[in-house]
Amino acid sequence: MKPYETVRSDTLRALPHSGGAIELKHKAPEVTFLGVNDQPDFATLFITMYPRDSVIELRSLKEYLYRWRNVVVSYERFMEVVYEHFMGVYEPVRLRLTLETRPRGGISSRLTIDSDWAIRGGKEEFRDWVGMEDSW
Repeated sequence: MKPYETVRSDTLRALPHSGGAIELKHKAPEVTFLGVNDQPDFATLFITMYPRDSVIELRSLKEYLYRWRNVVVSYERFMEVVYEHFMGVYEPVRLRLTLETRPRGGISSRLTIDSDWAIRGGKEEFRDWVGMEDSW
């Protein structure tokens, strides 16, 4: 078991983006880490990114997510750390992360963090999240 501080952003690699408007969506269905009670958690991470100058090198994304396997972390802290790492490495126009956890004890969770939210310093210019209906 390792603390979440052992997962560093230097595992993530960026590839140059040639420019132009594009929306990138990635789905990582095998995210695993240890919950705060040392029980394994399984989740799917959905990544939506509007790149500026770089995009995610997918092999490094796989290696980065693999590093979380033996890390004890809450869902909320996982999302905060991943968000900060992605923002620091890729500096996108917009980043939206959604984590859907598998049920444990009959309860599943869904967490979302979006750089467009004013509370995150965004301009709320995209606003596609406003009035969005949850489709569980």
